[in-house]
Amino acid sequence: MRANFSSDEQSRSFTEQGRRAQIVAAAIEAIVELGYPRASFGQIAKRAGLSSTGMISYHFKNKAELMRQVVADVYRTAEELVGARVVAADTARGQLRAFIEASADFYRTHHPQLRALTEILINERGGDPVLPHRREIEGLAELFRAGQRAGEFRDFDPHVMAVTLRHALDGVALRLGTEADTDADLYARELATTFDLATRADQEKP
Repeated sequence: MRANFSSDEQSRSFTEQGRRAQIVAAAIEAIVELGYPRASFGQIAKRAGLSSTGMISYHFKNKAELMRQVVADVYRTAEELVGARVVAADTARGQLRAFIEASADFYRTHHPQLRALTEILINERGGDPVLPHRREIEGLAELFRAGQRAGEFRDFDPHVMAVTLRHALDGVALRLGTEADTDADLYARELATTFDLATRADQEKP
């Protein structure tokens, strides 16, 4: 059964979505400028152009809920950009290289989002904000398993390799975020080659 919505209801829905996106963007800005602890509703409201914090509280009951939305939005954006390039590759080795190179591209073009994400993951202790990070590692582990089943990857522990790759990419993200002259393409190529050599089946040639 299809739900029917009036034009007024649809308009309110779009308006609320836009307001939530505005608040999330302001939260990212506040975290980058002030750090996580000082990114209060008051500071976020100021950057969002809101007259009071009440509008934020209407959409997010507390800071933790808002931070979870920031994390979800950053990961969703990354998944859309990186995922499109990964699925375009027709081999596990190609998908691995595409994932690494596309991730580096995302880091280069989304510095504020990455800095905010790092602050949140360091400061939030409830567990929920890091769930997308765990899901990404699980997805990488499954990519490695698929490559092993296809004979493209050697025998290794997929989870350990996924965690290792995730930490290596975190290092690239940190360097790109702190040193403006970092050559992202060079880092992406070298990291992709490193993990290709580390994972490919013995009979494969680079």
